[in-house]
Amino acid sequence: MDKVKGMLGQHPDQAKQGVDRAGDMIDERTGGKHAKQVDMAQDKAKDFIDRDRPQQP
Repeated sequence: MDKVKGMLGQHPDQAKQGVDRAGDMIDERTGGKHAKQVDMAQDKAKDFIDRDRPQQP
């Protein structure tokens, strides 16, 4: 898990893009039936990525 956190910390923008792409793929495959839940999951994942990221001065 520490290895994953380190990778996310080094490339947060790419990780967020991956979250967006995965959510879009899920929406497409489910016909948007669960779009609200997918959006909430995407937001939580992005918050997790930002949480472990050092703040910029």
